Amino acid sequence: MPQTVSPDDLARFAAAVFESAGASAEHAAAMSEVLVWASVRGVDSHGASRIAPYVDLLRSGVANARPDIQVRTSSPGVAVMEADRAPGPVALSEAADLAVTISASTGIASVGVRRTVHTGAIGYYTNRIAEAGCVGIAFVAGMPNMAYTGAKGKAVATSPLSIAVPSARRSTVLLDMATATMALGKIRQHKSSGTPIPEGAAATADGTPTTDPELAAMPLPLGGAKGSGMSLAFELITSVLVGEPIVEAFHTDPEGGRKHRQNALIMALAPAAFGDPEDFMAHVDATVDALKSLPTADGAEGIFVPGERSSAVASARGTSGVPLAPKLWSTLSELGIELGVPLPPVRSDDA
Repeated sequence: MPQTVSPDDLARFAAAVFESAGASAEHAAAMSEVLVWASVRGVDSHGASRIAPYVDLLRSGVANARPDIQVRTSSPGVAVMEADRAPGPVALSEAADLAVTISASTGIASVGVRRTVHTGAIGYYTNRIAEAGCVGIAFVAGMPNMAYTGAKGKAVATSPLSIAVPSARRSTVLLDMATATMALGKIRQHKSSGTPIPEGAAATADGTPTTDPELAAMPLPLGGAKGSGMSLAFELITSVLVGEPIVEAFHTDPEGGRKHRQNALIMALAPAAFGDPEDFMAHVDATVDALKSLPTADGAEGIFVPGERSSAVASARGTSGVPLAPKLWSTLSELGIELGVPLPPVRSDDA
């Protein structure tokens, strides 16, 4: 039976763990916020389940616990951040805020991020931009872990895309998707539970499609060649654009090119630069209203826009708490004991 804890208590626990693992208080809080945000919205594959792996990244030095993050600008509206292997939640949160700040004077801002480590739920950063009143767009490219149509073995990354659009009275329209049919985290969840993987979602190490979670070694691209093409494009406009190619190095330099790293491109569009921002957000609402007023298709649960269901989960979990599966609770318990960090209190109705 899952143990349920409040989001605030879970966030305090995670922050204390990361600080014990060497991160500064500020950076520990940033990592905690991103992971708990995902857990609250029901994106469990990118939430509390990542606490222990993040500690491993910090301890091993793959993630720099004390990064020297540098930003350079060469033209209006553009900045490049050298993340110095900072954990993704640290680097991309700063990049999102920087994009918003720049867009206030230029209307549109693009911040390239070089050499970060595991970005977490990409939707967090675009949502952060939307909360500031801008349209947020983000792309991330990472280490090859997905098939490419026509090629054997791991060729490209499950590189995600997110777009967040603010509105006047509805929740943010938040698109957050990978270029894979199924994220690696969800494949791991199937392996943990022993449940079959849907057809067309995963493949063995040699690229043979499989539904067996024990044999699944990598996800398959979304829509075949379409997902493959999107992943390649995201690598080109992130890694290659900021002079830190990943796919090229991975396949041509097996020794040095396979060290874990990720790159990103974070963009903010200020509605005021295009017209009346209030009018824009009112029409966002009207557009969503028009879609949701259509007749519901037979057998459909309803008409939903991106982010709507996860927003409803967040509303519920914000009140009821975040459920942590027994295996995850055990992992967090061991981690807490090891680092001397008390576990978050379990809600009384689950005690």
